[in-house]
Amino acid sequence: MADERYGRAFGQDLAGQLARLGLSRGDTVLVHARLSGTGLDAEPLRDALLTALGADGTLVVPAFTPENSDTSHAYLRRVDGMTPTQAAAFRATMPAFDPATTSCAGIGRLAECVRTTEGAVRSAHPQTSFAALGRRAAELLAEHPLESHLGEDSPLGALYRAGARVLMINVGFGVCTAFHLAEYRTGAPLRKYRCVVRGADGPEWTEYKDVELDDSDFDAVGNTFRWDPGQKGQLGGTTARLFAIRDAVDHAVEWMTEKRRCLTER
Repeated sequence: MADERYGRAFGQDLAGQLARLGLSRGDTVLVHARLSGTGLDAEPLRDALLTALGADGTLVVPAFTPENSDTSHAYLRRVDGMTPTQAAAFRATMPAFDPATTSCAGIGRLAECVRTTEGAVRSAHPQTSFAALGRRAAELLAEHPLESHLGEDSPLGALYRAGARVLMINVGFGVCTAFHLAEYRTGAPLRKYRCVVRGADGPEWTEYKDVELDDSDFDAVGNTFRWDPGQKGQLGGTTARLFAIRDAVDHAVEWMTEKRRCLTER
């Protein structure tokens, strides 16, 4: 009983801290979180976020799965050092993406917690899906075409149009997914992608073209991004930032247009 009271009090305190950061009832928020070393657990944090957002709010997390692609850095790291025969055998056993069951644990404990919560919605992209809880979850995640990882037609584009906010907990701008939308808006080059998906007769590989996603300069983009200083503060045992997704994307468009070599050298 004492543990339950402590858990409720801790959750209420977290919800209060989120409110002091500026998170409001009815908000839609995209959350990036690294919980290691923070003293935060995924379930209490999820519950505190939902409490702060209220019945009309929506909690969204990235639920990315690069492991099911043989054109991803995750795959290349996994097969590094394997013989061609070993790599081919490994590739043949890679499971197809299933939005209902494929784990996104590599993105973090909060993302996997949200994905597996009863009532959660997940978008259909086999590599860059999102998961969400709340009033607008189904609406925002309804469309996610294969050729738009993080573009205008993806949930990220929908979040921009919805005036969503971004909450970053114990992470830097290097993982700020919102900046990827700027790559589409600045005409970043295209590349081929391949991943394994569910087909009518079992797993099958599909290939498509989309923007070449590159987060290597996102820390530099973030270092020049100005947000309301009142929206940075303590959350549990770590720091968190809250800002408008539109401000972040618009800033990234300006920065990339001026400083990305692939754009300035055209």
